[in-house]
Amino acid sequence: MKTPVVLLALCLCALAPLPAQAATDSHAEGRLPSGAAYVMDVPAAWNGTVLLYSHGYMPAGLPNPAQNTPSSATLDSLLDQGYALIGSSYATNGWAVTDAVPDQLATLDLFTDKFGTAKRTIAWGTSYGGLVTTTLAEQHADRLDGSLAMCGLVQGGVANWNSTLDPAFALKTLLAPDADIPLTGFDDRAQAQSAATTLSTETAEAQQTPEGRARIALAAALYDIPVYNSSTQTEPGPTDWDAQQANQYTAVAGLLQTSAFTWRQEAESRAGGNMSWNTGVDYTAMLQRSPLFKEVTELYKEAGLSLRTDLKTLDGAPRVSADPAAVQWMEDTSVFNGRLTDPQLNIHTTDDALIPVQAESAYRQAATTAGSGALLSQAYVDSPGHCTFTTGEIIGALDTLEHRLDTGNWDTSPAKLNSRARQADTTSEPRYVAYKPASYPRPYDLADSDGSRP
Repeated sequence: MKTPVVLLALCLCALAPLPAQAATDSHAEGRLPSGAAYVMDVPAAWNGTVLLYSHGYMPAGLPNPAQNTPSSATLDSLLDQGYALIGSSYATNGWAVTDAVPDQLATLDLFTDKFGTAKRTIAWGTSYGGLVTTTLAEQHADRLDGSLAMCGLVQGGVANWNSTLDPAFALKTLLAPDADIPLTGFDDRAQAQSAATTLSTETAEAQQTPEGRARIALAAALYDIPVYNSSTQTEPGPTDWDAQQANQYTAVAGLLQTSAFTWRQEAESRAGGNMSWNTGVDYTAMLQRSPLFKEVTELYKEAGLSLRTDLKTLDGAPRVSADPAAVQWMEDTSVFNGRLTDPQLNIHTTDDALIPVQAESAYRQAATTAGSGALLSQAYVDSPGHCTFTTGEIIGALDTLEHRLDTGNWDTSPAKLNSRARQADTTSEPRYVAYKPASYPRPYDLADSDGSRP
């Protein structure tokens, strides 16, 4: 949905004139009619391409500035290459896709009004911004030529919230079965934070025993939390089960303090209820499909616990049902159909605990089912952490997308991506590798919605 130019003009009065043929680099910032902040940087020697950047998730209560690149180093490098860089803050924090999409389009409209129509428009974004970018790519392809989703939440909203529910459900069921810890349907943020604190305390106590550590590893496996997920960690050996679990515990503790409770509550407030469920889920089968199955079985052996018994407990525990209206809202705003009209490149780190790399398998499945598989390419950086790309790796990916737009052919081999990354940044060695992620634990796209909804 475009914002009328007459409304956008309301934002121009506070800005210094920035002529389209400026002799020097131009910088503009201000507010859209929605209240969202925007920022634009246009080099004097603009190459005709504008990059519309969608930033990641910003929790409620935190500052929310406009962003037009992932980092200042990326901004400087891209300006030197002649790109125009634009982006907004979105009008609200949190699960703000219904604000983000129109605010990003309004920012693009305002840019066009000020600087003229771009020869090429590319949407790109990181993390939650990958969801916004992919929404733009699927729903507003007429405004774009291509898209780049980096460490993106491309599994979509329903799949994300279902997967976030699974480890919390396992921890509560196995570590605190008698505690009053709501997992969904929160009255307010305070109730969500209280639940997070209670389950975090139970989990921290469990981490002190072999039995507790085995059960935490089981919960981590249901979310596919990598055993090496931060550059601050020591990479464990392939059979160092204790070190692997210790690394996972750090990520589990973070999950409980963010997306499992308070972020969920904010999303529920938008959806009008609980948008996730585990009715009908076979946790035994899910664990057996996980790449972390071996680690879990070994830790259960060390602890002298029966994995079969705990899985039976999970499979027999009272389940969480969704509010159909909330699921519908999430479908309408945050679930993908996989139908691409223009090329999209996705890049992801191999060991991401916040948005596990298996999210890429979910979007690959959606695009293939929709017949758009040839328009989608995916590449992987061998790195722990969320969005831990170097400047060179990001620009190498952008150059690869531009090559696809120029030639009609993908060239996303690790060797070529690394070569482009080295040309863009000589200060760090690029880490693109050949990699195929495992299947996503609980994919959910619009092709599946009729049969998968509770």
